Amino acid sequence: MNKAPKEQFFLQPVVNGSSGDLVTDLSVAIYEHRLLPGTKLGEDELSDIYNVSRTVVRAALQALSHLQLVELRRNRGAFVSQPTVREAREIFEARALLEPRTARSAAERMTDAALARLEAHIEAEHEAIHAGEQGKAVRLSGQFHIEISHIADQATIAEFIERLVARSSLIVAIYWRRQSALCDKHAHHALVEAFRRKDGAEAEALMKSHLLDILSALDLRETAKPQTSLKSILGKSPD
Repeated sequence: MNKAPKEQFFLQPVVNGSSGDLVTDLSVAIYEHRLLPGTKLGEDELSDIYNVSRTVVRAALQALSHLQLVELRRNRGAFVSQPTVREAREIFEARALLEPRTARSAAERMTDAALARLEAHIEAEHEAIHAGEQGKAVRLSGQFHIEISHIADQATIAEFIERLVARSSLIVAIYWRRQSALCDKHAHHALVEAFRRKDGAEAEALMKSHLLDILSALDLRETAKPQTSLKSILGKSPD
């Protein structure tokens, strides 16, 4: 059995200290679909939940807006970003352009250690699905794709892919219509087998098909209804 991958996030916080901790916590809540797109992030409520000043909260929300996870609306406050149908299509079109070639490059550079990391990601994702933690499974699935971009050793492209995958998590939260919007376990296993053989052409073809399948699993008409109570979502109370 592979050791579970070290917990990580799509994009690293850009601030340190209390604001950085808040960025990390809210990012995970967004990635795991506990904070749904469109949810209002009130400064006073977050200050109360985390027992920090509004200055700290404001800095965290600014950082999240730079990561395109939060939208700051003048005179209305902060909201979890809510990608449009048009953006959803554009995001997956961009991923379809970048990730298949990146998968080919990853296959050509694959090592035993890198392969073990990918297998550990799949195992952790399956555990989350079996535990009914679908939001966590979506996040882990995204990290699988990001790990492939790192193995490909293409830093600039990997940064683009990280941002696209982060936006994809929001898109799935809004538009998924069936559980197969989660990355299909067979698709990930097939990719790993292509990587094991260092078959770049097969990895490229599998990734292209895989991304098209994810897009087909989305209903680009429906929108998720955000919850209203941050305390119930974040599971915290003031000290």
